[in-house]
Amino acid sequence: MTAPASAPLTPYATLLGFTRYVDRTGPTKATFVGGLRKQRASRSGFNPHGQFVKALKADIAFHTGGTHLDQVAEQVKPRWRPLYQALVPGATAWLRSLGEPTSVDLAQTRDALAMLGDLPVKINPHFGVRYADGRAEAVRLHFDETPPSEEAVLATLHLMARHMDAVLPHAEPVLVDVRRGQAHRMPEGVKADQVERWLAGEAAAFRALWSTAA
Repeated sequence: MTAPASAPLTPYATLLGFTRYVDRTGPTKATFVGGLRKQRASRSGFNPHGQFVKALKADIAFHTGGTHLDQVAEQVKPRWRPLYQALVPGATAWLRSLGEPTSVDLAQTRDALAMLGDLPVKINPHFGVRYADGRAEAVRLHFDETPPSEEAVLATLHLMARHMDAVLPHAEPVLVDVRRGQAHRMPEGVKADQVERWLAGEAAAFRALWSTAA
């Protein structure tokens, strides 16, 4: 008997994967999508930042201003220690920029599924923050050594804002460049319909590249 054919691997991207894709140009786009497809097929992938995010959330929730971040940088496995030590100063600076620790609380966010044409994109902020005056922000973290490009910032914030009713109602999307401690918010004057058309085109090309990588 012949083995049953495996089901086709449908195109899919996380918010991180899709924004990294739009940041690329030319042949590197195809290489990148092919890599994402292989990763999904093998169900591989490891997140080295998991403990860091937990520590940052703990500092917000318990109003400790960076204590948990300092501790995790010392306690993490030796292979990840240089990474964490590079991230802590910027993350601590961002924490301090929020104001008095007791004036900010952790807010629960939910994941959402965005459809860009026929491409599903998982919208998954890392967490939310809520201020004493009632304002809220849904936060996505950028860990890379290079700062996020304007395109990556715009795509991330637009897609989060597009699904904010599901993610964290009435919140503002924020992309935090962790290494530099810098918060990026939606620039003024951005026309959402133009961004939507741009991302729809990128999504259509992503799907085509996914198919050719099969």
